[in-house]
Amino acid sequence: MKVWIVSHRDPEPLNLEAFVNLARFALEREAAPTNSEVSIAIVDNDEMADLNKAYRELDEPTDVLSFPYDEPTMVAQDDEPIVLGDIAIAPDIAETNASELGHTVEHELNHLLVHGILHLLGYDHEHDEDAHVMQTRQTVIVQAWTIHV
Repeated sequence: MKVWIVSHRDPEPLNLEAFVNLARFALEREAAPTNSEVSIAIVDNDEMADLNKAYRELDEPTDVLSFPYDEPTMVAQDDEPIVLGDIAIAPDIAETNASELGHTVEHELNHLLVHGILHLLGYDHEHDEDAHVMQTRQTVIVQAWTIHV
């Protein structure tokens, strides 16, 4: 599994390698194809607001956005990669969320990344039952990651 990460913030205080490792862990836990590819962008609030406006018609920043490409169940030909998609995360929004929810920024960022990956893998939270399934998987993966590291 290939995971690319880029920060659009300068300087970037976060450990980007930790994001890559968690992304791979989540993909493995969800039995994603081994030739899966995901990209992650760490963005500031202005860029996230622009993305949210362009793709969701909401004129405000959000914490995480996912942009799926290939279906995770797709069968690739001749070692061709399955590009699951892109994830954008806004750490400043995560910091606000963490403060409001009473947990660490690292915990919030881990949840946001796993949330984004689950969206790329076809999970959604449009209906209560789907939201429950997605939230449960997200919690299980983050808890397993916490034990793993």
